[in-house]
Amino acid sequence: MTNSKSAPKRKAIVIGGSLGGLFAGNMLKGTGWDVDIYERSRHDLDSRGGGIVLQPDVVEIMRQTGLDTASIDLGVKSRYRTVFRPDGSLLSQQFAPQTQTSWSLIYSSMKSVFGDAQYHRGKTLVAVTQDEAAKTVTARFEDGSEATGDLLVGADGNGSSVRQLLWPNAHPSYAGYLAWRGLVPEDEMPETARRSLHGDFGFANSTGSHILGYLVPGTQNDAREGHRLYNWVWYRVADDERLRDIMTDLDGHNRGFAMPEGKLAPKWQEHLYAEADKLLPPGFRDVVKATQAPFAQAIRDLKMETMVKGRVILLGDAAFIPRPHTAASTSKAAANALALADAIKDTPGNLDLALANWEPQQLTLGRHLFEQGTRAGDYLLFQKPPVSPVG
Repeated sequence: MTNSKSAPKRKAIVIGGSLGGLFAGNMLKGTGWDVDIYERSRHDLDSRGGGIVLQPDVVEIMRQTGLDTASIDLGVKSRYRTVFRPDGSLLSQQFAPQTQTSWSLIYSSMKSVFGDAQYHRGKTLVAVTQDEAAKTVTARFEDGSEATGDLLVGADGNGSSVRQLLWPNAHPSYAGYLAWRGLVPEDEMPETARRSLHGDFGFANSTGSHILGYLVPGTQNDAREGHRLYNWVWYRVADDERLRDIMTDLDGHNRGFAMPEGKLAPKWQEHLYAEADKLLPPGFRDVVKATQAPFAQAIRDLKMETMVKGRVILLGDAAFIPRPHTAASTSKAAANALALADAIKDTPGNLDLALANWEPQQLTLGRHLFEQGTRAGDYLLFQKPPVSPVG
């Protein structure tokens, strides 16, 4: 006699409701799992600004979760990669079409697919315990609530609480420079910036300074001409003392490693504009000075030796923080999630084997991007030439 009752669904607990968590949550749901996402913020995250270079793994994860990527306007296309000298003259121009999108567009798309019912806000993780006999893992939150499942995914970014609890000796380190960032409405770009930067992926380098910029979708993910934003990122060398000062906001609160829009102390906004006058070619200089609320983030490094501990895994920037010169942080999280779903489907009923099969390739990917980003950043900001491999 056959048992008419179907086997209970596997349950996943995803810590972190940003892109990595939504990638993992949607992919696990697609394999038939019951998934709950727990986000520490009490507010929706789709107000975050900033641009992302659209990569194939992100498009693939959107396609696999049911979005019609052929009909959705996923971003803004650029034509050339253009490099300027500090005086504004053209150093090089290469035809290299690509698409730039926004954090908000990817987030809102993934969030709409996952839905609200099992996306829980205001949940700060305080403990993780594992029952080896039952092969379960339990998350406990600051409000006293708990969740138990077959798998816990730590997708809570570079300050991961999951990593701090289970890998307490693994800490990101400061790379010695930060990224100033800004967004300017397309129609508010100064004429010098429109002439030299509009429609292309622009770059400019000088000692201790590297800037880039491109157009991204604007408010409510609007990619129509005239409704877009110009996104710029300016890397500048800063020692530990200067970083602490920059990350002390206008109210005197230390923000650690990220300064949000609207909170930068006035003296540092004035400093940024003065440095732009001294160091940047005219187009970049003027678009930086046209930015009303610049923000900043410290560049940090993290490389893990393992990504699996029992029924707990790390995904995305919780495990490896590649420097942003790779343009691969978001796509790495997508690749981790795609591979996790494939590993689970390849070994149905044996989660331990699936995780054992999943981990090595993800470690290899993380190490590759970590090393690639470190070489690029050290060369661009500190003029350290790449080290040739031995053998």
